Amino acid sequence: MRLAGIIGHPVAHSLSPVFQQAAFEACGLDARYERWDTPAEALAGRLVSLRDPKYLGANVTIPHKEAVIPLLDELGGQAARMGAVNTIVNREGRLFGFNTDGPGFVAAVRNEAAFDPAGRRCLLLGAGGAARGIAFALADARAAAVAIWNRSPERAERLARDVAASGAEVAPAAEPSPAGFDLVVNCTSLGMHGTGTEAELPCDPAQAAPGALFVDIVYAPEHTAWLQAARAAGVRTLGGLPMLIYQGALAFELWTGVHAPVETMFEAARKALAARGTP
Repeated sequence: MRLAGIIGHPVAHSLSPVFQQAAFEACGLDARYERWDTPAEALAGRLVSLRDPKYLGANVTIPHKEAVIPLLDELGGQAARMGAVNTIVNREGRLFGFNTDGPGFVAAVRNEAAFDPAGRRCLLLGAGGAARGIAFALADARAAAVAIWNRSPERAERLARDVAASGAEVAPAAEPSPAGFDLVVNCTSLGMHGTGTEAELPCDPAQAAPGALFVDIVYAPEHTAWLQAARAAGVRTLGGLPMLIYQGALAFELWTGVHAPVETMFEAARKALAARGTP
């Protein structure tokens, strides 16, 4: 049996074991996906253990996405430019780091909302790790422009500079207004179950441009107050679960070389969310 798991601290809340295990079983793979709660002082040891042939690799979550980089042998995809890794692949004892967050987001909007970012104007609300991956991916997908708003302007300015270095048109936004944008993405935790911000809106949907798509990366609940308000205003919406599933599907394919059973992964995740009382 081969093993994979999620490395972070804490990881008890993670949905990844639910839908990744469902994917392994649907594809008939003799593999098990586990939760590996790993405090900072145990991270180096955890990475050493991943070199054993029994390990396919791992997902990496908060707070280790940057800290794992010096412990890896090579970076692929966007990981080097982003300075963050969310997927590790064990290839004959060598550890390769990738970041599937941004590509997973683009796959989600293309496949689940029929939205192609090419030539579109995009606004990201928030400038943390999730926004970083999405900003790079939108630039790679040839978005016409990417604006970034954050409560701390310095963070938005820093992220805009980093992404603009790749040649994309990226700039900080002066205000969180969706006016004039084709795609608006909530990259913050506002609206997430259990945060005390469930009723807060990152921007006013009434200001949305005609035909705009609002995407919330929060997946618990899948239909946040912001998305509900947007739908009431006639705006198209997409919740955060598709991004979670598609980034996981890309990781699955990197580990196994097998096409990910995306619908099976969605079904398992939604069943688990419903069981938790956060549909």
